[in-house]
Amino acid sequence: MKAPCGTDRLEPLLKNYARGMRSHPGEAAILGCPLDHRSPSLTIATPHGSDLPDVQSAPDSRAISIDRVGVSDARPPATIVDVDGSSQSVSATFKMTVALPSDVKGTHMSRFLEVLGTHHQQLGPGRMDAFMKDLRKTLGADQAQVELSFPWFVRKAAPISGGIGLLEYGVRIEVEIGAGNRIEEVLEVTAPATSLCPCSKEISEYGAHNQRCELSARVTCSEPVGIAPLGERIESAASCEVYPVLKRPDEKFVTEAAFDNPKFVEDIIRDLALGMDADERIRAYRITSENFESIHGHNAWAEISRTK
Repeated sequence: MKAPCGTDRLEPLLKNYARGMRSHPGEAAILGCPLDHRSPSLTIATPHGSDLPDVQSAPDSRAISIDRVGVSDARPPATIVDVDGSSQSVSATFKMTVALPSDVKGTHMSRFLEVLGTHHQQLGPGRMDAFMKDLRKTLGADQAQVELSFPWFVRKAAPISGGIGLLEYGVRIEVEIGAGNRIEEVLEVTAPATSLCPCSKEISEYGAHNQRCELSARVTCSEPVGIAPLGERIESAASCEVYPVLKRPDEKFVTEAAFDNPKFVEDIIRDLALGMDADERIRAYRITSENFESIHGHNAWAEISRTK
């Protein structure tokens, strides 16, 4: 009877592999199989009950620690919960890493996904603690880091007709846990808006050039500020907000609203900074504003960073 899973062909290959490792000990050490610390034969889990070696936990003699090592571009579905309790199922992209000591060969990559599989339905601003503590404990690391990015949609009514549409924010959350389970969290929200040039309005007999712009705020807070509230604050700094649904009365409104509220990119970033400074929950921030200029071959861009 033929052995299951092709083990009749696998075992001779393993014996040849082990023989080759004994013939080339330097190569074996590079591959994480230092034969002077192990059985002279390579073992693998088979129906006969032998065990696989834990190569990642083997010692490493190069005395070089690694700041961050783990998995990137993991894209499982996730449920994000904002500070007000509202939640959305999103397609998120994760990077999960740990600090690796100089005397350990490697980390266990699959364990990152196992921990994520346990916590992926309860993540969001101020809701990362359990995930981070479990990740650090499971990986046996002094430090662990997680970055996730995802779209977040807000229901937004048109200013006159009231037509409802979904406006997309870009969201990024970065979290790090260290000794004593101390956790640092950063929230970044990016939102679209409209800007209208003050110079164009001043020098023209009629009209003024305007364009869509993109604003972002990256904040470190003493308590969570929330995705939607931060997005709303970002939008309010521009000449006018962007609406997903616009009927003709709405289009008239936003055109005139922007015309009555002209702003350079410098004006937008300064007004946004005033809002960041006034919020006592925000300990540090980095904000950017970029105008996708409609009559120039370049964009206009500005940034302000502050630590309170």
